[in-house]
Amino acid sequence: MKSQRKQIRKTIWIYLILSVTAVVVNKVYGIFGHGVDSPSMTWMFLYPLLGGALFYFIIERFIPHIIKFSGYRVFYNMYNSGIATLTFGSLLKGILDIAGTNSTYLVFFYIVGGGFIAAGLIIMFIKVINQKRVHV
Repeated sequence: MKSQRKQIRKTIWIYLILSVTAVVVNKVYGIFGHGVDSPSMTWMFLYPLLGGALFYFIIERFIPHIIKFSGYRVFYNMYNSGIATLTFGSLLKGILDIAGTNSTYLVFFYIVGGGFIAAGLIIMFIKVINQKRVHV
């Protein structure tokens, strides 16, 4: 149980570091952006902070045993890929906003990122429900 919590805490710390990195990238890019900023880049830190650190903090508090489930790694990889895709899509949208242009392909980052997160959450819920049925 202790190693499970340790692994989840490591994930939380990584997401906190990524959130700080996103803030720093926004500030540094803003220095070279000639005073132009983008809400997409300004708020991109929320994906790793809320979707990553807060989400895994909740998991650590309420269902830390999920790490033992056979499909945990699939959930973990899918969910984290979704957060990464959303964060990168937000960064790219911010860069394009600051450059004064746009792309019709940006919506795919949000669709694919949301799809990864949804798939990961579905896998997690199925595993939690199946595990509860086994123990009942």
